Amino acid sequence: MRQDLRGGGEAALRLVRGGELRDSVDATAPGAWLDLDAGTRCWVGRDLLPTRDEVEGRRTWLGVLARRAEPTEARLALALCHHDGRVREAALRPATAYPDLLPLLVVRAADWAGPVRERARSLLRAALDPSAAVVLAPLILLVGRRDRGAFAVGLLAEVLRPAPLERLAPLFTAPDPAVRRFAYRLAIEQRLLSPAGLAGAAARDGDVVVQDLCADAALAAVPEESFDDVLGPLLGARSPRARSAGVTALRRAGRPEGAVAFLGDRSALVRACARYVVRRYGTDPAPLYRAWCAAPDDSALRPGHVIGLAECGNRADAGLLWPLLAHPAPGVRARAVAALRLLDVSDVRRLRPLIDDPGPGVVRETTVALLPSAERLPEEWLTERLRAERPRHARVAAFRLLEARGGVVGLRAAVALLDDSDDRLRTWAGQSVQGWRPSAEGRLGDPEVGELLDRGRRLFSDPVLRLRKREAGLGA
Repeated sequence: MRQDLRGGGEAALRLVRGGELRDSVDATAPGAWLDLDAGTRCWVGRDLLPTRDEVEGRRTWLGVLARRAEPTEARLALALCHHDGRVREAALRPATAYPDLLPLLVVRAADWAGPVRERARSLLRAALDPSAAVVLAPLILLVGRRDRGAFAVGLLAEVLRPAPLERLAPLFTAPDPAVRRFAYRLAIEQRLLSPAGLAGAAARDGDVVVQDLCADAALAAVPEESFDDVLGPLLGARSPRARSAGVTALRRAGRPEGAVAFLGDRSALVRACARYVVRRYGTDPAPLYRAWCAAPDDSALRPGHVIGLAECGNRADAGLLWPLLAHPAPGVRARAVAALRLLDVSDVRRLRPLIDDPGPGVVRETTVALLPSAERLPEEWLTERLRAERPRHARVAAFRLLEARGGVVGLRAAVALLDDSDDRLRTWAGQSVQGWRPSAEGRLGDPEVGELLDRGRRLFSDPVLRLRKREAGLGA
């Protein structure tokens, strides 16, 4: 758990100099309270405590805290973060009069000092109502990741468990996934959400844990006559996890024909679930894939059908895939290359022209397919594609393939890009030069290697450069 000690220390100094708590600490950021706690202690003995007496000892603090009329909200906030446990403990009860200090009570409930911790827990239990629990949930769950933080999390669940759905609603849209997970687990445990509501949550939420949690709960709770209310949101979800749950549920719903539409899904997980469903009802998906790929002009062909054929077909199906390298849709071409690689069918001569394909996805897949055969590609042909006027995806592909060859060829390509106008390519080339080693098959003592290393001299210290040259057989 990273903390901003500088920010926390600055917040503490603002409090010391008379600032209001609400102006000094961002109450909407749970981590700000932990930063204040740690930052305050970092400043103890420097500028934090406003008088010499307070710097030298705790007696002034304890005296102030004992006189109920004197402590201000700001001073209590500082006392609750004080390095001395007795000061922290003495500040706890006066702090309960200030609702804005409740977050620091949460922090102290996980204090490393037993007396402070126990007093804070007792006061927190008395002060935490459902309204405060919803507001403090992000901080409580953040503190819950610490040692001794489980108490506050348990108390949070205890307070919110009887709460109605309307009270939990703000937690379902919290930016922190941990808060949403907690809220949905509580809602599922208390059966506050309908199966349709859970399915909608699984379809909307971007967190895979929430997606799985809500989809599983929706499918477990849905009655047979209400499957449409659950399947609709799941099957239409953007998330592959939610869609795969919906596709798998088609089996329980007795609708295997619905799974056929997902055999060409963009997600491998969803395709696998769709194949499972249709197989359970006696249909082999491979002939369906072959039929789609055999009719490339058919608008029904999708990229997922192409890769799906490789996922359940065999090497003989390559005959259907090679023609798809010329398909007008870049997605189909890219998936055709990926499918051929998955079937372990490679032909450098036929794949090589795709390095110049206008589709970046096609070029990426082709590069991956050609990497094991990089030695068979002409160096001059690849080097020409490093030129600045070439499309970026072609330049990246050419450099990947040249770098994969290693030796002086890879070094030559990397040095050629050291002054490139493309920041990412230039950085990648520099890292390649720094990590270069002579290949086992390379000729030791090659003077060109020395010249190339000298051109990249700025990337090395003198001792490292000498070491690289010695490794290349170029003397001391």
